[in-house]
Amino acid sequence: MADLYALDFDGVLCDSCGESSLSAVKAAKVRWPGLFDGVDSVIEDWIVDQMHILRPVVETGYENLLLVRLLLEIRMPSIRKSSVSEGLTVEGILENWSKIKPVIMEDWSENRDALVDLFGKVRDEWMDKDLTTWIGANRFYPGIPDALKFASSRIYIVTTKQMLYYESLQELQYHLTEFMVWELVQRWKC
Repeated sequence: MADLYALDFDGVLCDSCGESSLSAVKAAKVRWPGLFDGVDSVIEDWIVDQMHILRPVVETGYENLLLVRLLLEIRMPSIRKSSVSEGLTVEGILENWSKIKPVIMEDWSENRDALVDLFGKVRDEWMDKDLTTWIGANRFYPGIPDALKFASSRIYIVTTKQMLYYESLQELQYHLTEFMVWELVQRWKC
């Protein structure tokens, strides 16, 4: 009997932190346009850099929007609207995200479903307008394409991403064409 492996897509095969961070910045600008007045590329780059550090706390894509706004409040005290951002550090977010998230959701009067929808919409629009740049913001971890290509066992890729995202990566990253995706949660837009 041959071995069978089920591998998660995000964080195991594909480093999507760049794409999800950039999508979150784009979506945050739509959700809270006034907060981004005076935000230059230096601050945006800082936010994206910090998002790489904060990636381990993200369970669902919409949380990236919350983190972008929280980082913006940390960096620009004049726009603070949350009761937790004063004195907060990236390390503090890492240690306390599960406690911080419900507080900022309430402080900002946010709705999970609305954020999920917005995050998915912004990501879809980016893919529709510039698929090449979207693909470029995702990357396979070093050695993964060859390991998958030459694997002697059957491999299943498990993902909560909608099939559209996987197929877009698969199309341009030909080395995954023979593998099967098991989409666990189709309704999530993460």
